[in-house]
Amino acid sequence: MRTKSLKKNKINVVTLGCSKNVYDSEVLMGQLKAGGKEVVHEEEGNIVVINTCGFINNAKEESVNTILEYVQKKEVGEVDKVFVTGCLSERYKPDLEKEIPDVDQYFGTSDLPILLKALEADYQHELIGERITTTPKNYAYLKIAEGCDRPCSFCAIPLMRGKHRSTPMEDLVKEAEKLAANGVKELILIAQDLTYYGLDLYKKRNLAELLRKLAAVEGISWIRLHYAFPTGFPMDVLEVMREEPKICNYMDIPLQHIADPILKSMRRGTTREKTTRLLQEFRKAVPGMAIRTTLIVGYPGETEEDFQVLKEWVEEMRFERLGCFTYSHEENTHAYSLEDDVPEEVKQQRASEIMEIQSRISWELNQEKIGNTYRCIIDRKEGNYFVGRTEFDSPDVDNEVLIDASLHYLRIGEFADIKITDASDFDLYGDPA
Repeated sequence: MRTKSLKKNKINVVTLGCSKNVYDSEVLMGQLKAGGKEVVHEEEGNIVVINTCGFINNAKEESVNTILEYVQKKEVGEVDKVFVTGCLSERYKPDLEKEIPDVDQYFGTSDLPILLKALEADYQHELIGERITTTPKNYAYLKIAEGCDRPCSFCAIPLMRGKHRSTPMEDLVKEAEKLAANGVKELILIAQDLTYYGLDLYKKRNLAELLRKLAAVEGISWIRLHYAFPTGFPMDVLEVMREEPKICNYMDIPLQHIADPILKSMRRGTTREKTTRLLQEFRKAVPGMAIRTTLIVGYPGETEEDFQVLKEWVEEMRFERLGCFTYSHEENTHAYSLEDDVPEEVKQQRASEIMEIQSRISWELNQEKIGNTYRCIIDRKEGNYFVGRTEFDSPDVDNEVLIDASLHYLRIGEFADIKITDASDFDLYGDPA
């Protein structure tokens, strides 16, 4: 028979999925700490909160496996309680309760006050901006909005996160000030769609004004934009990027596809011509901007011709950064009514072909950087290298700058000017200038 642990409760928050989940976990941990709870992130604790992802098949599988792993630990007495929150739980709560009943309780994405109550803590509204960051000390995510109003056919995010809701500017500035006071130098702005920011609160797209206000925060050196939407892009953002040195010349704009029949079926509200023109305007307004995009291959009805159009366009546009995913057939989305007719092996082959093209483009662009000096933030030391990034690179997904630690000493979390001496497909090598 199991005996309940007599030690003081320690709450372990386990985070799966995207940067939005990282942010949510940090807010949860901040609330728990303020409530006098001992809380850790992905370390040992007798109470476990799993913040799940439910976006695509691989992510759902990882979330379910993680839940099962902790339920097993609960059965053998290694943990006392298991709680599940986040997107998977929001989307499949009744199924999960039936299939994995040994979880103590399931919560949705907007159930933070109820989750805190279950953990014997009270939600404190006045704690705006109070978080326990889990990223390296020099950067942090800043979520400027929740939810999404876009009708994209393949995406289940509105089912899990609800309608678009902007966070008031004054709250975001306050949060940025607190992060800066804790040593954060780089803010990575995230939302399901940054470009929609402010429409609900201020009746206009207000990302540019928010950027100016955040750039005025003392201690913040870099502000990076993640997840812009191409339709209705507020062009005044480019003006701020050009004029304000703190705004990184970097834009993450997931475009998903470029063949017009696929864009129409995806309900993206744009065309190949409009998208290409927008990117040309980006490059004209901010010369030297790094554009990151993500693409989906194997969408229902994607013909060989559609795929060839996409390949040729990737060649033509020469994106600085690009990721490619295979289509995931998600129930309750508009595309679920279509036949998932591209075989899995064809999807994988197409993704590989796109990434081969991108690998070559990235190698060519990186060769051009040899001999140049870039201001880099040093994120960490790994093995024999200090690992840094330029303003054109986001953590985890983009290129890194590697500096030989046996020859040079650099301070982690600080900026350094690095002269590039060599380059591979996705990494740069350099020495302090």
